Amino acid sequence: MSSRDRRQGRRELLERDREQNKAWRRMKRQEIAAARLEKAEKKRKARQERWWQMDGKKDDPAFSFWLRVRIVFFMLLILCSLVICWIAAYYISHSLRWNMKPLVGQLVNSVLGFVIFGMIISIVSRFGKGRQKEYWRMIIDALKRISKGDFKVSLPVHGRDDDPWREVVQSINNMASDLDKMEHMRQEFISNVSHEIQSPLTSIGGFARVLREENLSSNQRDHYLNIIEQESERLSRLSENMLKLASLDSDKHPFHAAPLRLDKQLQTLILACEPQWQGKNLEMSVDLKPVTIEADEDLLSQVWVNLLHNAVKFTAEGGSIQVSLEADERGATVSIEDTGIGISEEDQAHVFERFFKADKSRTRSGGGSGLGLSIIQKIVQMHGGSVSVRSALGEGTCMTVSLPLAAARTAGQKPAPEPGKSPS
Repeated sequence: MSSRDRRQGRRELLERDREQNKAWRRMKRQEIAAARLEKAEKKRKARQERWWQMDGKKDDPAFSFWLRVRIVFFMLLILCSLVICWIAAYYISHSLRWNMKPLVGQLVNSVLGFVIFGMIISIVSRFGKGRQKEYWRMIIDALKRISKGDFKVSLPVHGRDDDPWREVVQSINNMASDLDKMEHMRQEFISNVSHEIQSPLTSIGGFARVLREENLSSNQRDHYLNIIEQESERLSRLSENMLKLASLDSDKHPFHAAPLRLDKQLQTLILACEPQWQGKNLEMSVDLKPVTIEADEDLLSQVWVNLLHNAVKFTAEGGSIQVSLEADERGATVSIEDTGIGISEEDQAHVFERFFKADKSRTRSGGGSGLGLSIIQKIVQMHGGSVSVRSALGEGTCMTVSLPLAAARTAGQKPAPEPGKSPS
């Protein structure tokens, strides 16, 4: 290593030590400021408690007497301070040997006394400004840390409940907490996306390498090609659903509300799914009351197709599915109930989270991306409705969608390119 490299290394070490010392000093200043503020807050609370105690004892004659004595003593202390300032002003004016009339001299002494009193008050008040500067330095350092991506910020909250600065500090703490949660959600989302993408890519790569072997039979080759095709379709559905969720979250997704016969739409989609539920020998029971609502037909069709496909997929052969539609003056309620495998009570709180899969044993052929119910919830919320789940393991699942009769979202928004409509 040359001497120049050694000097460069030493400079880097010195620079690093200097930055560490700055960070350590900044941290110590924050700790000292926090300790001072905590001490001041304790004194304020003790003072407040004493006032509360005094407020509770105000009807006590002895206590009222001593309270009046303290007030009189405080007033006398201020008056004595003013007298001392006036005396000092008198000697200052006489030491200058001004030749003034008695009235003018009295006015000059009075004004000079008040000036001296004000100077003393300003000097005393400077002790409180130091703590205020430390407080502001803590707030600025916290904002700098947040701007650099460090959301583990928690400032001590002091002051009265109606103090505006207390609200500022609480707002900074809440902002840091919310940003920390968003960062955690972002990291979790990236992790889930990476996992969902990596799984089919690994399968595609593995079976593509197997196909290079020359001693494969035509049946084996077709089987591996089918798997590659299924995994490619799975990746395509995942990208479609992610684009759809991004579009729905942006509030720029096309939303065209129009009068819609909800019972007719459900009837058409149930008949379109007939090959699936007939293939598993499922009993389909339908009870649809005539209902007309204002909604986006294309978006709602994705909701019913997803729910019907889930009911068929997780119901064993010979089971049953019941679809019902009811309405009143408040809105329409659609229930899709099956006798499938069900969902545990623990998982029911997470079924609408993105990439969550209640059935951890899903295989390539039967598993989705975990985005279907998230899309359903988003579309229903766009219409001003709600979706809920009621289920028990081994006893089936009932998905309930409640929609208002009139569309909650206006259609006069800028249209955005709509991604594919295939369900997850």
